[in-house]
Amino acid sequence: MTNEVKRIGLISDTHGLLRKEAVKALRESDLILHAGDVGKPEILKQLREIAPVVAVRGNVDTEPWAQALPETAVAEAGAIQIYVLHDVNALDLNPTAAGFHIVVSGHSHKPGKLERDGVLDINPGSAGPRRFRLPITVARLKLGPVPYEVEFVDLEESR
Repeated sequence: MTNEVKRIGLISDTHGLLRKEAVKALRESDLILHAGDVGKPEILKQLREIAPVVAVRGNVDTEPWAQALPETAVAEAGAIQIYVLHDVNALDLNPTAAGFHIVVSGHSHKPGKLERDGVLDINPGSAGPRRFRLPITVARLKLGPVPYEVEFVDLEESR
């Protein structure tokens, strides 16, 4: 990735469903990070039509095609280091000590962000089929001055 990456689309837990609202919400992205539970390889193909994609394997990504996806990935946007994994509870490093600025994860289907020891943790929520009563969301991360801007997009409200 280059210094030109300023807008990053965050998506997770598509479970084989890429909604047109998600495509619309991510359309202006310079880079897309998929935090696992992709569900079908076509999802990544469609996302790559928008921007370069960094994706990791989630617990439902068990088909042979998904074995090519790593369990964790590192994305760079200029000097910004981003660690991507599916389940933040499986984090086996100290992001601050490792030099990461942002951690992106999915799995819980709960959108949220928090700062821990100077590292921004973001879960874009679930963009796929509804589970429980949780919202259906993606997130947009805008890099620039700290704190970085994180916007959660409710895909049902954006119809």
